[in-house]
Amino acid sequence: MKYRTEYDNKGYLVIRQFFSSAEILAVVEKVDRIYQQWLIENESDAVEYQLINMHSLTKSAYFEGMPGERISFFKAIAQKSLTSLIKNIFGEGLYFHNSQLFFNPYQGSRLPYWHRDIQYNPISEEIQKNELGNMLSLHVRVPLIAETGVELVPGTHSRWDTKLEKNVRMELNGHKNSEELPGAELIQLEAGDILIFSANMLHRGNYILNKTRKALDLCVGKQHPLTSKCLDLSVLPTDEEMLIIGNNEWYELARGIATTK
Repeated sequence: MKYRTEYDNKGYLVIRQFFSSAEILAVVEKVDRIYQQWLIENESDAVEYQLINMHSLTKSAYFEGMPGERISFFKAIAQKSLTSLIKNIFGEGLYFHNSQLFFNPYQGSRLPYWHRDIQYNPISEEIQKNELGNMLSLHVRVPLIAETGVELVPGTHSRWDTKLEKNVRMELNGHKNSEELPGAELIQLEAGDILIFSANMLHRGNYILNKTRKALDLCVGKQHPLTSKCLDLSVLPTDEEMLIIGNNEWYELARGIATTK
């Protein structure tokens, strides 16, 4: 399949106009309400620490008194067209890990920073390097408004850093993780497009080119000890909710992992 070949070569792929305007609008309405609740509860931290994202949008705390809304949100972010696409590209065994919403930092004063998600796992760099090719950890970005908001270094999903990349990413030898990197590609997306990329490739957000940002990331992957141990059962549907969510394979696999880890 062309999509898998493209991903294998670059570590990411873009699919244009995957979602309709109506599908995006339905997600926007739910996400906006959740974000506003989070912002009220976390405004001081958002300002002080220049936060750029929130996570766990499916937690029941955001749906108190609205059980039907939580089920509707689970359905919206794992609709059949999307789960079938991801399965066709990456095969069986995919599970839903979490969700994130990305936005601009307060007053836009935080600099974008290069990273690999795997670096936040408390393990040695040698283990990170050795496990890079054994992990499938994806971000499925669903921009809710147009953005030029993600920068990627193609191919770094399957190779480790060059000397310069390591110095920049880890801020070694006088370098800063906000520096430009050679070969980086800035991705432009419209609402309705999706970007699928490896969470463990070199990437960073972009805050300068976007007056506002509102991008929903679905974290999806295959079971691996380094990521599965972090799976939080509270972001997954309950037994009762699972009975109502028809297309629930992502969640069923996730619940199995979360209850046996």
